[in-house]
Amino acid sequence: MTKPVLRGVLVVAFFALCAFYLVPVYVPRPAFIPGFAPPPDMWPRTVSLIGILLGLLVLALAFRGGAPAEETIQTDGSSPKRMALRFAGVVIAFGLFLLALPYVGFLIAIILLTFTMVLMTGERSYRIWIALISVGAPVLLLLFFNSALGTQFPKGALLKTLGF
Repeated sequence: MTKPVLRGVLVVAFFALCAFYLVPVYVPRPAFIPGFAPPPDMWPRTVSLIGILLGLLVLALAFRGGAPAEETIQTDGSSPKRMALRFAGVVIAFGLFLLALPYVGFLIAIILLTFTMVLMTGERSYRIWIALISVGAPVLLLLFFNSALGTQFPKGALLKTLGF
């Protein structure tokens, strides 16, 4: 199996898992949705279906022979062991995000995840930008989805006890 074919299969498999298992199981869909409000699973399902289509496009290009040639990737010269540790760090960060979500809520958990991901890229010199991106981007996204689309995010047990 060539790299483009494997890449297409993995993309289709990941987004199919999201669309057909994770979204239906973990995103509750109420029996009654008032007016023209979109259901809560609309955006996760839309993103997952677009991901499946893009994966199928990669597969079609791979079988057709129209996939671009593989380019060599410039890395920082890290050893495979160090890169595996970085990957493990990313997996652990997402796992901690999922564990923290019910307790601290979506907003605080996504701020911490964004901050961790920016720091894991190795960037340390633009501290003000890191803080603005880590706090500002999640707050703006939450405000947009909450006010424009009516999407609710989990508040968490901590915010509920504080009365938010």
